[in-house]
Amino acid sequence: MNAPAPTHRPIQQLPDQLISQIAAGEVVERPSAVVKELLENALDAGATQVTVRLEEGGVKRIAITDNGRGIPPEELPLALARHATSKIASLTDLENVNTLGFRGEALASIASVAAVKITSRTQGAAHAWEIVGSHQGTVSPSSGPFGTTIDVQDLYFNTPARRKFLKSEQTEYGHCADIVRRIALARPDVSFSLSHNSRTIDHWNTSESAKRSAQILGGDFAEARLQLDESAGPLRLHGYVGLPTASKARADSQYFYVNGRFVRDKLLVHAVKAAYEDVLHGDRFPSYVLALELDPAMVDVNVHPSKIEVRFRDSRAVHQFVFHAVQRALAQTSATAHGNAPAPVSAAEIKPSSTSLGDAAWRRPHEQTTFGSQLASPAWTSGGGTGGGGGGGGARASSTFSPSPFPAGSRWDAPTSAGVPQRTDSYGALFTGAPKTMQPLGVQEAPVPETTKPASDDDFPLGFALAQLHGIYVLAQNRKGLVLVDMHAAHERILYEQLKNALDAQAGGEQMQVQQMLIPVTFFADAIEVGTAQEEQETLKALGFDIAAVSPTTLAVRAVPTLLKNADAQTLARDVLRDVREFGGSRVLIERRNELLGTLACHTAVRANRILTQPEMNALLRQMEATERADQCNHGRPTWVQLEIAALDKLFLRGQ
Repeated sequence: MNAPAPTHRPIQQLPDQLISQIAAGEVVERPSAVVKELLENALDAGATQVTVRLEEGGVKRIAITDNGRGIPPEELPLALARHATSKIASLTDLENVNTLGFRGEALASIASVAAVKITSRTQGAAHAWEIVGSHQGTVSPSSGPFGTTIDVQDLYFNTPARRKFLKSEQTEYGHCADIVRRIALARPDVSFSLSHNSRTIDHWNTSESAKRSAQILGGDFAEARLQLDESAGPLRLHGYVGLPTASKARADSQYFYVNGRFVRDKLLVHAVKAAYEDVLHGDRFPSYVLALELDPAMVDVNVHPSKIEVRFRDSRAVHQFVFHAVQRALAQTSATAHGNAPAPVSAAEIKPSSTSLGDAAWRRPHEQTTFGSQLASPAWTSGGGTGGGGGGGGARASSTFSPSPFPAGSRWDAPTSAGVPQRTDSYGALFTGAPKTMQPLGVQEAPVPETTKPASDDDFPLGFALAQLHGIYVLAQNRKGLVLVDMHAAHERILYEQLKNALDAQAGGEQMQVQQMLIPVTFFADAIEVGTAQEEQETLKALGFDIAAVSPTTLAVRAVPTLLKNADAQTLARDVLRDVREFGGSRVLIERRNELLGTLACHTAVRANRILTQPEMNALLRQMEATERADQCNHGRPTWVQLEIAALDKLFLRGQ
């Protein structure tokens, strides 16, 4: 279908009304754009209380009242005039914008497509003044409190074609509500009230950012977030990042502000996404509320009519700063990042129990001999309210439980590998000066202490192992209650971080620790695998592998990284060769390094049904406490959960 031929007209000056309506197409896309512009003006005027009233999704009416400075009567006509503003006066001002609104087009554009009335009263004025319609309207006396009310009615009444493009009332209201929420998130020092069709929907009093973000993003976010506040030169990033375990299927809880202005900037989104890369599955989205503060001269906010996109003078520096700040926040583990544990339950509160458990009743058939031979121990003596029964790693459980042998007010008791309670400082001394690496799949014996300094309860936030459940989970006791650990996921994260550190150390000039195979492991390989091994020798060496062709159809693994020495050498070799072949040697080491290391860690981590001794379980807990990002494996799944005493009491109806 051919397009109609354009009509030829002489060049002429457009009428002001048409110019404003054209500008409104950029500024007033839908009712929510009007709400955004008016709210920004209210905040720029120093308002501490803002009320937003909507009717029919904002199409019929948008009325915003603030208690800001107000507009003098002589300036009211200018407020509705095109290119009139109090926020910039020169190019220097434009290059150092520190207000939310500044273009001087919004009110004029809104007035060109809706019926507008402004009522305003400055401090010290005897009464308010109002103007209706446009900058050509008459200013007349009115009544009203200090501040400004802008009443916008019948949006697009004179451009019905544009009104047809609007969605349903509920959809348009949803967009308006989103605007109010994201602006309220940035300004917890301002109270906001939102009503729709004469019904109050939301009201937020002035508060702290922690409370405001919890009110708007919900309790789930409040319970699964990490606080962040970092500075570097002229840059400061502060706010909250959600834990990876609280990720969502949609990116609808991501709020980023630059100098108080909500933005959707690809550079900033990429920086945060990259920081989550190690702890979040690729199809999940994190939740966060982050505010970046910097010199206004370092950022250009005048690159989009809606001012939702920005451009940084030094984009690389900003990207790196945001990336590393978020990454450091996520490197904390909740075992060590959060507050003190609750006070221990006193012996006076503990009542003897008469529970009886046979040691064979809960074992699976194939575990009968293994548990008995590896982890048999004397009868368990319970610490009562803080402990609970159960054998250490499958140990025989006594039919008689006794209260804690320590008097009320004593320090929390930690079980030893024999299952007998003893003081934390005695047990903790065994782990003082423990090495930073744990041999995968091997027993980590308790090292000789380097110092006699007693360990405190808080030195071991994940507590001490009690038992292993179905060969999958480690059960531990800490001051808060019960800790459940997914041993494979936890060990996978530990190995993954160790592999990254080893590769980083090699890049810094240190030698990669490799384990030479006493007898090389040979396996059948196709021509592509053999060719890859021959062509990518440098890459394989950098990763700690020595894989050589011994025949046209056979490869030999002669060395592997020390951290992976107990893994299946053939499986590891095939995985490395596949990734190197698919992505190229340089890309594997730079862009896809972490994915490859994650695969290696997953293959090497302790597997389900691997029976751990109590020293091994405790060594795993100590390694988790010393490892960054130990709360999640590199697929974003949690590695441990805490069940507090209060939750257990509620479960068993204690005290009810």
